Parts: sequence; structure tokens; C-alpha cells
Amino acid sequence: MTTQRPTASEHQSPRDLEAALEAIPIFPLPQVVLFPEATLPLHVFEPRYRAMLRDCLARHGALVIAQILPGEDAWGRPRIAPIAGGGVVVEHHPLPDGRSNIVVLGKARVLLEELDPEEGLPYRRANATIIRERDGKIPESDRTALVAAATMFAGSVKRHDPMFTFKLPPNADSARLADLCAFQLVVDAGARQRILEELDPRTRVERVIEQLALQQSAMLRPNTKSTTLN
Repeated sequence: MTTQRPTASEHQSPRDLEAALEAIPIFPLPQVVLFPEATLPLHVFEPRYRAMLRDCLARHGALVIAQILPGEDAWGRPRIAPIAGGGVVVEHHPLPDGRSNIVVLGKARVLLEELDPEEGLPYRRANATIIRERDGKIPESDRTALVAAATMFAGSVKRHDPMFTFKLPPNADSARLADLCAFQLVVDAGARQRILEELDPRTRVERVIEQLALQQSAMLRPNTKSTTLN
């Protein structure tokens, strides 16, 4: 996807998640979970989300990526997960026909209290609260196991798809590594959402290790189809 850095006019509006929390725009998406410090490229084409992006860029540059759940809410809209990824638009490439390509940088987990629909506003908004993860020491043995599981699974994927790339940041703490592994390597969207919702860092690391081990085992079974990563 071709992207460009925000234009000079866009830089006049600082990218600030906390400034947007009282009425942050929601971008509901199926099978998508945004983690802190992950970068998510998106194509914006529906008119309501074009309007959302215009408002977002003109103000605080922040939005929420919320995974769509089965069923409908009280207004007949698709249900969304109450815990989601809050982020800011760090790249924006407008296209001639009104569509846009953007890149969203995850900043925090947020708890959503969705606002009632507003007449004339085509997109959804929420009052969001940043969720602080619990303090907890993660043993070095858990970090080592996480890196090993991620490296092994990424290597298996690359043997099926030579274009696949995955690289862990060398100095990241274990909680951040778990988030990035979940974002890039965990295939099942439901599993990614459960990992996003886990606030205990050690438990989160353990869940990512378990999920990658399951995926690795599945890839090694005869007649198993190649894993597709989002």
C-alpha cells in the first residue's frame, strides 16, 4: 500500500489519543484487533468512514479500532467488543475519488462506553477510558519461551510464504513482545481479542505462547492448509 506522511496542514492538529477520549470515533472492523505500538494499514472507502476520517484528521487524529462481534446492539448496529485498541493516524494518503489509505499506530487499550447515535453523524462514537495493565514481573524464562515460540512459528510460515517477514524489536519488554506477537502472528481473531483483554502481563505472555504452540502444531499436521496471517 502506498502511503505518505501527513501534510503540513495535518500537522497543525496534534495526534493525541487522550484529547479524543470523551467522544472518540469508532472504526468497527471484522477480524481486526489493534494492539499498543502496532501499526495497522487500512483502506477507507465507505462514505461514513470517509466522514469519520475527515473529522478525525481535522481534530485530534485519534480513533478506536473495535472488533465486530456477532449480533446487534439496541439500535440495530453490529455489536462491538467493549475493549478495543485506541490509536492515532500517523500516515494518510488521500486518493482522487475520496477514498484514503491510512496507517494507525496503536497507543493503548481502551474500555468503551458507546454514545447514543447523533442525528446527522454517520459514524459511531464512544466515551473511552484508557486501561492500565496490572503490574507484574515476567520471568526471563517466559520471555525466552515467547521469543522461541514466535521465532519457530514465523519460520514455519516463511517456509510456506517466502514473502512473509517478522522481526521482534530487540529491546522491548516482555509485555510489548506479547502484544506484537499476538498482532502479527496469532491467526484467530477471537484469540487476539482475548489477548488484548488480558491485563495481567504474565498471563498475556503465557496465552500468546500457548496460541503459537497450537498454531505450530496445526501446521505440522499432514494435510493442514497453510496458515494465512492478516
